[in-house]
Amino acid sequence: MEKYSNLGKWVEDLPKRGKRVFSKQEVEDQFSRMSYYNLRNSLNRLSKKKKIESVWRDFYIVILPEYGLTGVAPPIEYIDQLMAFLSTKYYVALLSAATLHGASHQAPMEFFVITDSKVLRDKQKNDIKINFITKKSIPTELVNQLMVNSGYINVSSPELTAIDLITYEKSVGGIDRVATILSELGETINIEKISESYLKSINVSVIQRLGYLLEFLEYSDLSNQLFDKVKKAHITFRKYPLSILSEKKNYSEFPYHKKWKIFINENIEIDDL
Repeated sequence: MEKYSNLGKWVEDLPKRGKRVFSKQEVEDQFSRMSYYNLRNSLNRLSKKKKIESVWRDFYIVILPEYGLTGVAPPIEYIDQLMAFLSTKYYVALLSAATLHGASHQAPMEFFVITDSKVLRDKQKNDIKINFITKKSIPTELVNQLMVNSGYINVSSPELTAIDLITYEKSVGGIDRVATILSELGETINIEKISESYLKSINVSVIQRLGYLLEFLEYSDLSNQLFDKVKKAHITFRKYPLSILSEKKNYSEFPYHKKWKIFINENIEIDDL
């Protein structure tokens, strides 16, 4: 390992060696003779000069010219390395994943990550918010790897993205937004990639609402394929409302979709594309 006498020079050379992030421990190892206070002050000076950014406690990213005048690194550039640093399984999800799959309705100042950790809290950094959602088990068979400038990241497949959008309806802004994103995402969904065992592991109401929305959005082939797969898996439907966020609780007053056993308790409005 090459020895450096100057922290700024070490940071400057990191991208030349194909490295964009580093931990405080790496700095301490590299500059073992530097006192704690000198090391801390040097990191602070580099942060103020927008040479580096602390995106998590004891975890930094080098600010590159491509990040623009704001000098703010997008989470997609460091999320994989950060999750490795935190020893946490993850995937980029919901609106962020939908955008990567071609749907264009992500709120640009939010980034959604699903992990198997119960201790991570949402992180607001500059104008960017990282939303962490905990899931007991990560369905790795429905997680894809996507190449970005800094390497590879884990991203939910279009199929898993669709399921998560309905599961976490509240997190993405309600059923209208879910439907709007699905109207574009549907073009990339392959029902065959969803195994019967995974269907059995998720809440049946999510399957029913997904099936209904696909039919409503005129993805009838996808809806029918999902229905057939549900029958083969011997999954039993119960009556559920379309939106779990609606304040309209007397479901019997609303139209009822017999095939998917869904009460249409909200009139879906698709945003202009």
